[in-house]
Amino acid sequence: MSTQGKLIIFSAPSGSGKSTIINDLIHKGYNFSFSISATSRKPRGEEKNGVEYYFLTPEEFRAKIKNDEFVEYEEVYPDCFYGTLKSEIDTKLNRGENMLFDVDVVGGLNIKKHYGSQALAIFVQPPSIDALRNRLIGRDTDTPEMIDKRVAKAAWEMEFAPKFDVIIINDDLSLAQEQTEEVVRTFIEQ
Repeated sequence: MSTQGKLIIFSAPSGSGKSTIINDLIHKGYNFSFSISATSRKPRGEEKNGVEYYFLTPEEFRAKIKNDEFVEYEEVYPDCFYGTLKSEIDTKLNRGENMLFDVDVVGGLNIKKHYGSQALAIFVQPPSIDALRNRLIGRDTDTPEMIDKRVAKAAWEMEFAPKFDVIIINDDLSLAQEQTEEVVRTFIEQ
């Protein structure tokens, strides 16, 4: 095993089971390091700079964008940015830490593009759009309008799946968890 760390990137539509798969992987003893994101929003409650997020002003965030300091970022609302600093990743990789990312499809592909073979991009996919709709309805947490929005976004996100290194189809959760662990273990051990 090399002393340089590796990146494991997960992307998936809402309701695909990605969080459950990631949590299973973490609880199997993989000692992943997590990236602290930067944001231009104000801290909430007890949040501390450098712990939950790196809190920047919108001007500071824009300056870092201009200096190409982010591997990925998004302006969620006007002047409300979220992003992943290259320096945050590089510091941990150089210490030999393997990093885990749970990001949207565009961010995931940007990270993969930047780090190439040092990163494994995994797309967790529901067996079908109908199955996804049924899962979202079964959660009973969203309005019918929000479910329609999530399903429409999922259909768009699934168009990106072929660009990922691996697609895990979560039709059977325990099988999807086994497949994910096998793919991740093999990648880390390379």
